[in-house]
Amino acid sequence: MQASDGPADAETVERRGDGATPPPAVAPGRASIGYLRAWMLLLPVDIVALLAPVPFNADHWRGLTVMGLLTVVLLAAGGLYRSRLHLAILDEAPVIVSRFLMSAAIVAFIAALRHESFANFGSLLRAAALMLVMLLVGRGLAMWTIMIGRRRRIVGHPTILVGSGVVAAELAHVLARYPQYGLRVVGFVDNPHRADQAVDGLTHLGDLDHLTTAMAGAKADVLLIADPDITDSRFAGLLREAMSTTYDILVVPRMHQFQTQTTRPDHVGAIPVMRIRPPRLSGWRWALKRSVDVVFSALAIVALAPVLAACALAVRIEGGPDVLFRQQRVGRHGTLFEVLKFRSLRPASEAESQTTWSVANDSRVGPVGRFLRRTSLDELPQLWNILRGDMTLVGPRPERPHFVELFSAEHTHYSWRHRVPAGLTGLAQVSGLRGDTPIADRARFDNYYIENWSLWLDFKIVLRTIREVLVGGGR
Repeated sequence: MQASDGPADAETVERRGDGATPPPAVAPGRASIGYLRAWMLLLPVDIVALLAPVPFNADHWRGLTVMGLLTVVLLAAGGLYRSRLHLAILDEAPVIVSRFLMSAAIVAFIAALRHESFANFGSLLRAAALMLVMLLVGRGLAMWTIMIGRRRRIVGHPTILVGSGVVAAELAHVLARYPQYGLRVVGFVDNPHRADQAVDGLTHLGDLDHLTTAMAGAKADVLLIADPDITDSRFAGLLREAMSTTYDILVVPRMHQFQTQTTRPDHVGAIPVMRIRPPRLSGWRWALKRSVDVVFSALAIVALAPVLAACALAVRIEGGPDVLFRQQRVGRHGTLFEVLKFRSLRPASEAESQTTWSVANDSRVGPVGRFLRRTSLDELPQLWNILRGDMTLVGPRPERPHFVELFSAEHTHYSWRHRVPAGLTGLAQVSGLRGDTPIADRARFDNYYIENWSLWLDFKIVLRTIREVLVGGGR
């Protein structure tokens, strides 16, 4: 169902000529609908196709319903509802069939456990086979509909091409000739000294330092990165800024002549394209993360009340009153909050508290303080910070304003840690980066966590934290 990506026929080439500008991105008098996403059609079609046989199979309606819904979940987990440039049902079919068979096997296994004799097993298999056929046919028709909308330029995402070299020119040419990829190039961005290499028919929207401004002005929701004149490290910073304003970021690999090994490769013509997925730090997953924080911190405070009381009593006996240590830390988006800890020593002044990097080897730390720090029990009052919303269970550890300013000046990407709330534990800490360890490494791990965040990653970090506490890693 994918149109040929080969050269145009001889008549078309003769009519246009070699140096002719590409055809207009949007047909005259026809608006392009850029905000539509493929899943908006694919998801309801899949649900209807999978559940259509259910009313006609009264004996197996429960099993078929579970099978259909489980298939949708497995398809979503496999990325079958994510945006794609190249649409072809034959490319999707193996993954669709395997996910469906997986859900069918689960339902059949449960049915076998519940029924000693399953006389109507054959009818269930026939109904399942019909569901699979309808799923493939429905998915094929949905893809065909999307392709028709793209070819007629009814659906097209405003796209900025980043770069102006040979690869960028080829991309612009292919996308103008084949609108079925769903990208409507509105201009290109590159440094001024390369502007004279302007891609035919495209407007130079500005230099790379003003990428986000160009995106806003062009109302683009896709960046297609080809061959920009910039170093990788510098461009990574620009991309992080762009991630907060764009929907999709597509990158042509530097060695694009060779096939990129990914689970679901994509391409424009013969040019491989990888999709960078910005961290989704909002939506239902982030709301669920906050819900887990509230429930966990509330239950932990109640369950650990005897431990908290024992720690407070030990600190009171060793160091006198004021068992809690309060200190300003930097949270999400640079906001300040007051972190709580059990006191392990009493600083000589507020200035010492704010500017002394570590007190791990300070002679003023008594046996109780050393034990609390070694076992991380001094961090338990931060459960109240989590319940209040100052912190989260898993995230970059909070730092004092003095050191945030210092480290941000020394390390380019340190401030990017503050895109999320500070955490009680984090990837850097469970990876051994605690105490007197390189700040650049901590920032690298923290930003990796943010840019690859998932609920499953949080769960793994919590398990590793429990292990660290049990072995007493120390600080």
